[in-house]
Amino acid sequence: MKILNFGSLNIDYVYRLDHIVKKGETISSESLNVYSGGKGLNQSVALGKAGAEVYHAGAIGDDGKLLTEVLRAAGVNTDHIKVLTEVRTGNAIIQNDKEGDNCIILYGGANQAITEEYVDSVLSDFGKGDYIILQNEINNMDYIVKKAHDVGMKTVLNPSPMNEKILKLPLEYIDYFILNEIEAVQILGLSESEAAEPDGEKLIKMLGEKYPGACIVLTLGAAGSVYTDGSVVIKQPIFKVKTVDTTAAGDTFTGYFFSEITKNGNDSESVKEAMKKAAAASAIAVSRPGAAPSIPEPDEVREFLYEKL
Repeated sequence: MKILNFGSLNIDYVYRLDHIVKKGETISSESLNVYSGGKGLNQSVALGKAGAEVYHAGAIGDDGKLLTEVLRAAGVNTDHIKVLTEVRTGNAIIQNDKEGDNCIILYGGANQAITEEYVDSVLSDFGKGDYIILQNEINNMDYIVKKAHDVGMKTVLNPSPMNEKILKLPLEYIDYFILNEIEAVQILGLSESEAAEPDGEKLIKMLGEKYPGACIVLTLGAAGSVYTDGSVVIKQPIFKVKTVDTTAAGDTFTGYFFSEITKNGNDSESVKEAMKKAAAASAIAVSRPGAAPSIPEPDEVREFLYEKL
């Protein structure tokens, strides 16, 4: 079973700061580091490191060829990545404060130059039962979702960054949603009063009712994560670690979770194991700086779980 991750490829400029810059404020950074990134790339690296058969599709400029090296080093097939000469690779400006929180500005670049012809070419190499994982950092998402459905692929959507484009997608074609509390509130269209104190159990129940044909994975920050397929609810607490950089936390969780699901199925015991490994991998990632470089190897995850359990 193959996994196609059709997603973004970025160069990340990470500034270490005392605090996130405020409106009208000018502050000096303690450091600047340049990393490979993009939600698509991060998730592919996590999938590859976790042992999945993963293929990445997306676009870069001439300045982004180093990103394919990062993917290949993680075991990701890069044959479908398109190099464009007329546009720069997408990039992100990331602020990290002393508490480990972050603030991100995205420039789409080549990520916003995905054509329908390119989508058709990529999807011709995949078929029924294969998985496709999507985020919201590339264009032509609606076309990709429809074509993947026509091919018979199982579609995973991580609606991040959440905006009006997500609500215009044919969401009835999504087989798995993986999202956080804020994204859940937005995709459900809750009022300000309903969203003031979001309750994880209530949110996942509402998501299950709105999308009854889908499996839902809801990440809840310090409260852990919860899964439902309509018949079962599975909860996973976080593993507490010292937080250094949360940039790749969700992407690491996504990669490790779906690597397990595609290898072992989605019965209750397999999902419990997938949630546990994903939580462990995410904990390791947040204890390190950077996005893709923070994603752990499987041996590290096994050792971490051995020490924690």
